[in-house]
Amino acid sequence: MIAEFFLSVSRLALPLMLAAIGGLLSERAGVAQLGLEGMMLLGALTASVTALLTGSTWLALSAAMGAGVALALIQALFVLRFRSDQIIVGTALNLFVFGLAPFITKILFDTTGSPPPLAPEKMMGLEFYALAAVLIGLVLYLYYRSIWGLRLRFAGEAPEVLVSEGLSDVRIRLGALAACGLLTGLGGASLTLLISASYSPMMSAGRGFMALAAVIFGAWRPVPTLLACLFFALIDAAQIRLQGAVDVPVQFIQILPYVVTIVALAGFYQRHSTPKGMGRHG
Repeated sequence: MIAEFFLSVSRLALPLMLAAIGGLLSERAGVAQLGLEGMMLLGALTASVTALLTGSTWLALSAAMGAGVALALIQALFVLRFRSDQIIVGTALNLFVFGLAPFITKILFDTTGSPPPLAPEKMMGLEFYALAAVLIGLVLYLYYRSIWGLRLRFAGEAPEVLVSEGLSDVRIRLGALAACGLLTGLGGASLTLLISASYSPMMSAGRGFMALAAVIFGAWRPVPTLLACLFFALIDAAQIRLQGAVDVPVQFIQILPYVVTIVALAGFYQRHSTPKGMGRHG
């Protein structure tokens, strides 16, 4: 039972970790990232639809990552080119995906609900964990050990330094947004290819916002952010186990992860400052 519990924790933590690292890159580059929920939901839908239509889970993964990047580039267009308010753009992207998803399933499967489930043999396992580990490890290496990581942090803290050196903070932010979309789209794909066998409406269930909370809880640092994701996944797995095991209405148990997230942030947010360049246009 203990092994099953920690397996559940790992499965629940994976989409949070991917989205949180993506969100961290965006915010450390100076772009406030409220669009994680939409990117994750679009990744989940794209992976499910692609797997059903082509029968290839690897193609489904690629499509999910591509969908996340496409949405991130739309965000970049408004934020970096048109200099729109970053909070409003992120919120608008979420609302756009919330409306787009049932439209797509209606056209393809004649339903605004869940499309047909994937066959069990199409579900992924260790290979998904391996891919996620490689990508997260690569991001950590580049963040801490490469000139790109240094420039990314300057873009979020002091973009004027980059400009004075003849570098484009816009290009760095564009790259960070693309990486955010790729990782978050992959996190969404894990919902349909690893955790559940089928896409269902709003199946991201606030995980994008929890990933953003993990970034804040981790003080915009990669390793603490990943640990925060594990903590939130632990609470989520615990509430699943508690359902039916205690004489409490199930709705009260289901909101436990969100309550813990809010309480944790309420006592933590004010003690750490955001990246100084976040929300500023270069």
